[in-house]
Amino acid sequence: MDFLFVFIYGLVFGSFFNVCIYRIPRQESIAYPPSHCTSCGKKLKAVDLFPVLSWVFLKGKCRYCGDKISIKYPLFEILTGIIFVLVYKEFGYSIETIKFLVFASYLIIVGFIDLNTTDVYFSTTLFGLITGIIFVLINVFLGNPFLTYIYGAAFGAGIITLIILTTHGMGWGDVEILGICGLFLGFKLSIVTFFFSALLAGIIGMILILSKIKSRKDYIAFGPYIALAAFLLALYWDKFFQWYLALII
Repeated sequence: MDFLFVFIYGLVFGSFFNVCIYRIPRQESIAYPPSHCTSCGKKLKAVDLFPVLSWVFLKGKCRYCGDKISIKYPLFEILTGIIFVLVYKEFGYSIETIKFLVFASYLIIVGFIDLNTTDVYFSTTLFGLITGIIFVLINVFLGNPFLTYIYGAAFGAGIITLIILTTHGMGWGDVEILGICGLFLGFKLSIVTFFFSALLAGIIGMILILSKIKSRKDYIAFGPYIALAAFLLALYWDKFFQWYLALII
């Protein structure tokens, strides 16, 4: 029952994240105007806003103009629900669950926006920065080590800045994303996140090029790979490390 509740919770937030991902790049408020059809502009009723179910009952079409609603919206809501369940499964009832649900929310929004637009926006960076600092302060209040998170942010921002200044191969938005990841993950995992994200980008980028979806000249956003690597390491670093030790020993 707990997992079902968390999944539904994730569906609801996934619906809100859909709004953020659509509106933030358009410089629109995420609060006003209320949810509306992007084709006819008609304000949606409460019955139209149930995650996944409304899309199913409306057969993927707007109630008012009949325009098609992409299946990517309910799929995204389901993905968010699954992500929330994975976080809860790892950390249970704890402050870590709240921390990493917030972190996952940031990664989802910034990762998909960067994937769609190859840009990172101030509002997402501000959210990640403020929430990251809050959890660093919580560690201070609880008497837990906290300097690792400051060092993690410094490394994350610093290593990407160095790459930009020397090779011009990445974007300033990547500085913000990896720096914020360091605030949540700490110094050690900030380093691992950088190298793991580079590995993911190399593998997936090669697949996209070989399948002719992308060419060698196309720009490929690095932010989504940072987000994916950070999320996987936040949840499964211990398992990855044990697996790696088993390989080399």
